[in-house]
Amino acid sequence: MFDLTELKRAHAIVGLAVPATPARGWPLLAERLGTQVIVKHENHTPIGAFKVRGGLVYLERLKRERPNIPGIISATRGNHGQSLAFAASRHGVPAVIYVPRGNSVEKNRAMKAFGAELVEHGEDFQAAAEEAQRRAQFTGLHMVPSFHPDLVLGVATYALELFRAAPDLDVLYVPIGQGSGISGCIMARDLLGLKTEIVGVQSTEAPSYALSFAAGKVVTTKTSNTLADGMATRIPDADAFALIRKGAARIVQVSDDEVAAAIRAYWTDTHNLAEGAGAAALAAALQDKTKLSGKRVGLVLSGGNIDFDLFKQWVVA
Repeated sequence: MFDLTELKRAHAIVGLAVPATPARGWPLLAERLGTQVIVKHENHTPIGAFKVRGGLVYLERLKRERPNIPGIISATRGNHGQSLAFAASRHGVPAVIYVPRGNSVEKNRAMKAFGAELVEHGEDFQAAAEEAQRRAQFTGLHMVPSFHPDLVLGVATYALELFRAAPDLDVLYVPIGQGSGISGCIMARDLLGLKTEIVGVQSTEAPSYALSFAAGKVVTTKTSNTLADGMATRIPDADAFALIRKGAARIVQVSDDEVAAAIRAYWTDTHNLAEGAGAAALAAALQDKTKLSGKRVGLVLSGGNIDFDLFKQWVVA
């Protein structure tokens, strides 16, 4: 998909807008898990999530190769759309973002604030994505998919930072939505010649990648009704699945209750706010606690964009 030189160049592109995020150990989290822990804080980017990196790299190439591009269009549950809106605004490119009805209020507001035209359509991400694709075909807008080599290249820059800071990780837990984050971690690990075991994390309510991993082929689900919206995927991307199947050790499923407990743990142990997908890696590590004694564990806190009402429901209650 790309080589180390391209990854380093992408890191320079991302670095123009996003300083390297912290990779930090937290004593209380270490006590909770009973082992050494390093958290990669992608909740500290300008959009509060790792996706911003992919948008910046994707738009840089698109604008360079098509300087007169009339605009972009895509679908999202939030962070992908914020990433594209943020990057498009930096390049002066109009952005149209489709979201399902009932999507995160705060994420919708953020996308509008970054300059995107927001359209609500359908009952879930898949319906919104299909409608965005139809509109792209008759408007001439460039359709940005949820999974693309440039998106993976961009988000792999956080893995490059993490592995440079902690090259001796035994295991790294990574949430899976559409698959760009874990794919970027697999690529960065392999390009650096490291042996870190990479474990994907999905919701029990949206386990399409986990089911696919177990079956050895793409498996879809009829629903994706998790409150951790960043993992609400019904249909795996075939290219992402191929890379995950080859490079991940396994995929752990976590319940919404386990995610809520992990959000509370991040809040009490580190004073960091995590959204559902952002806390999923910690939820999986807590589930695996008995397997982790003596290991050096990495956790990707992929984002902190949680609606206030859900925060109250999960954390304050």
